[in-house]
Amino acid sequence: MFTLALRTLRHRTGGFVAAFVAAFLGAVIVSACAGLMETGIRSDTPPHRLAWASAVVSGKPDFELRKSAGKPKTQTVVLPERVRLDRSMADQIRATPGVSAVVGEVNFPISLGKQPLTAHGWESARLPGPALRADEVVLPASTGAKVGSTVDLAVRGSIGRYRVARTSGQPDAFFADDVADQLSGHPGKVDYFGVVTDNPAALRLGADVSVLTGDERGLAEFPEAQSSGARLIPLAGSMGGLSLAVAVFVIASTLMLSVRQRQRELALLRAIGTTPRQLRRMVLGEALVIGVLATGAAAAAGPLFGGWLFGNFTSGGFISPAVQYHQGWLPMLVAAGATLLAVGLSALVAGFRVGRIRPTEALAEAAVPRRWLTPARLIVAALCFAGGTALAIVTLAVMTGPIAASTAGPAVLLWAIGVAMISPGVTKLTAIALHGPVRLISGVTGWLAITNTRNAAIRVAGAVTPIMLAVGIATANMYLQTTTTAAAQESFAEDLRADAVLSGPTGISPETLDRARRADGVAAASPYLLSRGFITEPFDDNQTKKGYPAIGLTDASTNAATVVRGDLAHLTGDTIALPDTAEVSRSVGESVTLRLGDGTERPLRIVAIVHQRPDAEQLLLPADLLAAHTTAGLPRQVLVRAAPGVDQARLAQSLTAATAGLPVTVGDRATLTAAAAKNDETGVWVNYLLVGMVVGYTVISVVNTLVMATSRRRREFGLQRLGGFTRGQVLRMAGAEGGLIAAIGVLLGTVVSAGAIVPFSLVATGRVLPTGPLAIYLVIVAAAVTLALVAAVGPAWVATRARPVTVVATGE
Repeated sequence: MFTLALRTLRHRTGGFVAAFVAAFLGAVIVSACAGLMETGIRSDTPPHRLAWASAVVSGKPDFELRKSAGKPKTQTVVLPERVRLDRSMADQIRATPGVSAVVGEVNFPISLGKQPLTAHGWESARLPGPALRADEVVLPASTGAKVGSTVDLAVRGSIGRYRVARTSGQPDAFFADDVADQLSGHPGKVDYFGVVTDNPAALRLGADVSVLTGDERGLAEFPEAQSSGARLIPLAGSMGGLSLAVAVFVIASTLMLSVRQRQRELALLRAIGTTPRQLRRMVLGEALVIGVLATGAAAAAGPLFGGWLFGNFTSGGFISPAVQYHQGWLPMLVAAGATLLAVGLSALVAGFRVGRIRPTEALAEAAVPRRWLTPARLIVAALCFAGGTALAIVTLAVMTGPIAASTAGPAVLLWAIGVAMISPGVTKLTAIALHGPVRLISGVTGWLAITNTRNAAIRVAGAVTPIMLAVGIATANMYLQTTTTAAAQESFAEDLRADAVLSGPTGISPETLDRARRADGVAAASPYLLSRGFITEPFDDNQTKKGYPAIGLTDASTNAATVVRGDLAHLTGDTIALPDTAEVSRSVGESVTLRLGDGTERPLRIVAIVHQRPDAEQLLLPADLLAAHTTAGLPRQVLVRAAPGVDQARLAQSLTAATAGLPVTVGDRATLTAAAAKNDETGVWVNYLLVGMVVGYTVISVVNTLVMATSRRRREFGLQRLGGFTRGQVLRMAGAEGGLIAAIGVLLGTVVSAGAIVPFSLVATGRVLPTGPLAIYLVIVAAAVTLALVAAVGPAWVATRARPVTVVATGE
């Protein structure tokens, strides 16, 4: 039977190509996602400026956080800020056998006019020439600065005047080492050490110090790359899982349609004595041949597509550009195995019904497919609907805020699978319901389209299912994203009570803050910092792996938190205000141990307990305390509240005049919201890319299905034309059928998406309908209708080009 499968494939080019395309795309997408996962696991970050160093010594960028109060289990947590080392450690490193050079490195932002730069100490430049004086700087030649000229540089929120000692081909600026030590904001500290040694294994400097070699050296230069892998692994897993689920849908529907179109041939084989097992082996053999050829072709295309995806992730800011893309043989092996498994399962499902029919019923079964609702379909549909309903209940009863979106993705798939199981019946019922309107609009061609749809509901359902899937996934994901973004921006705006904001790309200096406070029309001005903190003692059961967002401020009137106990006026020194949801001691005056963003642990006294929005709990800390443990070392924004009776225009003018000559910009409340929205843009972009990839795949399935289904109806079209129909009427009938398929697919897709969107919207915004422009849904509907019409009318136009007598005589 396997030999027969090979011989028959060449006579069914259409079905072969359709199944090949579906399997090929599935293998390419899974291979690309597996490559992204491998990249995230390896997180190779080749060094740039530290390529000369054989080893890099840096602070350990993570720590072990307890997972429960009574058990010693821990979880590794990546710290959000740079972990610095004492400069004095250089002596300990030099004393290690085999070490020939040690260079301490600091990094801090400066700007020349509007051009941002990164600055370092002169020692780390490793360029020839004498040491720099305190008032000298080396600038990149690309800035156009002239040697010997004087330039004004923005450093730590102030303007400093420096003489250009020389220019270099490097993209960074360099100061004298002692000057760089002060300007970095962390005197006596270094970001990392570059070490030249012939024995890196001898560098044993303590549990809180990391010794990096090979491509890991780049993690010291680009600490943001440390979290890139943590983001890329779950993203690749979710993309690959969703894509594989869609691939199974697409491949199964394509193969089932191909098998259904050959039922007469398969029925004849049953009638002449072919056993069910032989028949299933033949169908499986054909599918596996297609799967092997598809995975072979995908072996070359998978890495290319994965590299394209990775390039888009890095350019979109989701992944650090310093991370190097890797895709070895294992991702392709995973893709091949997953694709062949999907093809094999789809083939078994497709051949199951044909293998079960009795020889005496074979020809009748092939002529009129009578049964579609099998016990297996009914059970799967019931389980999926029950699962979707359960997720909706969990969303409404348990989830709060944006986290409710975590149940939406699985819910969409469950509803989609459930609807797909009963789509033939739903298709037939919908066709009956639309009989009157379609007949009224399009006359006899509409009547014939309705009749064909009712009588061939199983065939039509093969085209309805992918449209339903595309509309459901696209609508759900797009509106989940717009609703999440809108809710986040609304919540962010509610949490901050500021009428204006001062922003400084190199930081806010004490002078800037003092001028802002003394400006006319200002009621309050407070530095604003964002970081994260982790309560380590006592154990907090409500704390996640990400800890708590930590906000640094000096004036509590700029924050919307409601004080439950205590007084935020006492938020100075080593103190903290906790949210009332924290599962730790809630008594004002007691202490908690907090691990700050740079890994430092500090005991802090509780001065207040505050109530905040659910799922938006934050730790409130004094600004100077939090700033000392951030990478920047100082705030980059100041929130300003206007005095009573002062409008925003007057406040902006006053602040602009007060801060003239300082490297800051004045913005209104919308500036903060826009900044928060910009931080969410990456997640939005990634989600849209995922939707586009899955929808694009289902589009291929729709085209495959409709082209296969329509091209196989040449004899039917020929008989209709011999019976008096014109070619135009046949094409209008095909167009009406395409419109019906689109209408049913859009209707079912809308129902599927509503099963996920409505519970989430109720939790996130309190409204039934999601937040977002109606144009999104209209574009999705228009695309589905256009796709269905083109895929239905195009093949019909080709199929009706020949003379009807010739077509009827030659058959299908």
